[in-house]
Amino acid sequence: MTTPVAMGYIPLGTVFGFLFVQAGADWWLAILSSVVVYAGAAQYMMIPMLAAGMPISAIAFATLVVNLRHMFYGLSLLGSFPRKPRAVRAYLIFALTDETYSLLTTMPRDTSHRQMVLVAMLNQCWWVLGTAAGALIGARAQITLSGLDFVLAALFAVLTVEQWRSRHSAAPLWVALVAYALAFMLAPDHALVVAIALSIAAATLLQARRSPAGERA
Repeated sequence: MTTPVAMGYIPLGTVFGFLFVQAGADWWLAILSSVVVYAGAAQYMMIPMLAAGMPISAIAFATLVVNLRHMFYGLSLLGSFPRKPRAVRAYLIFALTDETYSLLTTMPRDTSHRQMVLVAMLNQCWWVLGTAAGALIGARAQITLSGLDFVLAALFAVLTVEQWRSRHSAAPLWVALVAYALAFMLAPDHALVVAIALSIAAATLLQARRSPAGERA
């Protein structure tokens, strides 16, 4: 199940590890960041900020803004996460990346907590493995990284197909497409953030319309 994620995370993690070391950081810090931070896009954003000597507080705030969407991911899955042990629940919340969220939401409802943790851990292992490869090997070898920019888009395309196959309704996909189209027209430089906000607003409105009908029934 995590194979598509591995195909994306390993090369992307390798590029991150390579660039992190090239920016002047130690190789072990690249690996540590993928273990402790594990934030994908935020880790890439961190590279030029570290190279520019920006304070940790500024980097932490930027990471919070970039990963704000994960709060909404977590809220939609809190009921599925185990309440105890708390360490397991905390790890699932921590490891909830875009790709992990996509996999967890396509798994059957009777999926055990152990399987959920295994999926989350495997996904992080792929990312850490790629980071280690980039940090330890890429910094010493003359490797061209051109052409790897398609990997993330391809990964999300695969995950979207899996979401479509397991769908109960086509509404989420159409809401996302329309929201992004409107966001791109209104604020092309901030289209993703605006699209997420519009999607949340649409989901809240749809839920509010369904609740009274359910209560009357």
